[in-house]
Amino acid sequence: MKEREAILEVKDLHKFFPVSKKPFEEAKYVKAVNDVSFTLYKNETLGIVGESGCGKSTTGRCLTNLIPITAGSVLYNGKDISKMNRKERKAHTKEVQMIFQDPYSSLNPRMTVGKIIEEPLIIHKMGGNKEERMQLVLDIMDKVGLRRDMYYRYPHEFSGGQRQRIGLASALILNPKIIICDEPVSALDVSIQSQVLNLLNSIKKNMDMTYIFISHNMSVVRYVCDRVAVMYLGRIVEIADTDELYHNPLHPYTKALLSAVPEADPHIKKERILLKGEIPSPLNPPSGCVFHNRCSEMRENCSTKCPHLIEVVPGHFVSCMQYSNN
Repeated sequence: MKEREAILEVKDLHKFFPVSKKPFEEAKYVKAVNDVSFTLYKNETLGIVGESGCGKSTTGRCLTNLIPITAGSVLYNGKDISKMNRKERKAHTKEVQMIFQDPYSSLNPRMTVGKIIEEPLIIHKMGGNKEERMQLVLDIMDKVGLRRDMYYRYPHEFSGGQRQRIGLASALILNPKIIICDEPVSALDVSIQSQVLNLLNSIKKNMDMTYIFISHNMSVVRYVCDRVAVMYLGRIVEIADTDELYHNPLHPYTKALLSAVPEADPHIKKERILLKGEIPSPLNPPSGCVFHNRCSEMRENCSTKCPHLIEVVPGHFVSCMQYSNN
């Protein structure tokens, strides 16, 4: 079996946001990402799933250098992005692009489609002269399914699916190595979602692309991803190949998420696993396992010991005291 090539390595990533405090009070921090580690391999699609507020999008922004990390490291092709100089950061931005959740607000309404897609070329001083840049824009519009006569039109003239294609074209124009997709279809109608997802799969095959796909929709993630990482309260609690995760979930939180996914066959009945209580605040996460206060399988030491990701079967990692040696 051919060994996979690691393109991005995340080690002990932390991102804390300070909260304004009163005089003489101890500083408080929102622990948005709290000790996250994973490896992204070339030409794969890695899904990151979890409830709102679990740290998925913050993780994505850290990987693109949109926000600085608090601690840990992000190695892109062996180079720590937090230690890059200005020139290296600009090159990293070109090779690791991001498309955002809301196609209605992520595009400049004052710019035509052609200018929106061309702008990254101008910023990075790529593409030659004006005529050559225009040809590159028209070529990438063809690849994402936008007609060439749309070049001079404005974003408000397009549907949500078309706007998301514009955002994708703007990312692809730089020929990146990695695209981080932050909930790219959640704001779209179900009928349009499949078109965008099929487009992403087609581009991956034709352009040798690597994706990180951030979503809360377990059905969508199953369709597009090769591996899936499940996040809860700033931590990854389970990571495995997609088929392995869906057929053999190990963490109680993963089991609960999957129990809520409707089956394609209406005759198949499965028991819904209900979680206790509410998600704790990332300002004051619980001690021990971050999930213990909602877990139906809680053990005696879950509230005092924090489990780490361990490999239970080849390629399947879980962070749970049931499988820990501690």
